[in-house]
Amino acid sequence: MTVGKAMKIGINDFQMAYDDLGNKLPLLLIHGYPLNRTMWEPQIDGLRDHVRIIAPDLRSHGESSIPAISGSGFDIAHPMEQLADDCASLLEALDVNDRVILGGLSMGGYIAFAFYRKYHQRVAGLILAATRAGADSPEVKQNRDKAVALARQSGAQAIAQSMLPKMMSPKTYTEKPELVNLVSKMMQSTSVNGIVGDLLGMRDRPDSLSLLPQINIPTLLIHGADDQLIPLSEMQAMQAAIPGSVLRTIPNSGHLLNLEQSEIVNQAILEFIQGLID
Repeated sequence: MTVGKAMKIGINDFQMAYDDLGNKLPLLLIHGYPLNRTMWEPQIDGLRDHVRIIAPDLRSHGESSIPAISGSGFDIAHPMEQLADDCASLLEALDVNDRVILGGLSMGGYIAFAFYRKYHQRVAGLILAATRAGADSPEVKQNRDKAVALARQSGAQAIAQSMLPKMMSPKTYTEKPELVNLVSKMMQSTSVNGIVGDLLGMRDRPDSLSLLPQINIPTLLIHGADDQLIPLSEMQAMQAAIPGSVLRTIPNSGHLLNLEQSEIVNQAILEFIQGLID
């Protein structure tokens, strides 16, 4: 695997860890909750010869630092717009002047929507994986609050235990114990600050449904056929709303499709990238 110890740079109010590999068209990959940049290892390994992959750890995740303002408490939200600003600041600090392909999975997709709203002139194409455009329903908001309480009381391990069976397809969960263990360790390594900040930020994020018809750049949607968290019907509706977008449904995969079926996902991304270059 390519991903090792991250590079770090001061961004806004924290030290952001990131990988930056390759030297062609930049592809910014934003990880999901409650994960970190290492979830993109198969994409870095498989695509780095074709693009410049920039994969950050979001604030309070992975090897990025916890901002000092939230170091003593677990109640500082991470608005999706703030996380998008962090990613934009990283691109600026790295002197990335070209428009980027912007990819995000799950919460990373929410951040991608926020990034596009604020910095659409910096985006050449969108890759949205296992995500949704709608805001949280009242029921989901309640579940976010319950997860916040669980994280505060019992830590990242309890969050990992509660989420892990739903993060992958039943087939993956049963037949790929090494991957299950990898994801479990990734989730358990996330700080409580990061977990709670994400939950509060996702709970209060704005609805992006009205944004979809305004997206006027090439867009690839990727979804796991066996995703237990977001129904395929939501991605199909998103594909219908985004002009010219393409939806790829990945068999035998759930919410973490990029890890479960990395070769198929990499091929879909590579075909999308080649379409942008041609």
